[in-house]
Amino acid sequence: MLTLLRKGDYRLIETKGQVKILYLDDDVYAWVHAQDIGELLIASHVPHRADYHLASGRYRLYEAESEARFASQQHLELLVGKRHWQGYLLPAGLPDGSQLRVRLIPTLECITLPQVV
Repeated sequence: MLTLLRKGDYRLIETKGQVKILYLDDDVYAWVHAQDIGELLIASHVPHRADYHLASGRYRLYEAESEARFASQQHLELLVGKRHWQGYLLPAGLPDGSQLRVRLIPTLECITLPQVV
């Protein structure tokens, strides 16, 4: 079963210290690479100044359970171009008050199909 948990607008910036910051609507996450671990999202509650605007667009967050075509976990998808979505697996979901850091795994799995214009 696929469940759309939320959707909205995202913005990806980079700070002067070369830290990527991902905004999902009003939620803010640092996006860092940890050696031997991979990509992490870390909940952030401080203001960040953008030195570079890397990307913006729409996002969708899904929960996949018992689906033959998709891993059973949360899927974050970012619109990265006209009708092109980049998928990420979130084994522990998005960071929250109980878990401030979570893994973010790029994937070729994409739930959102390109829309015909």
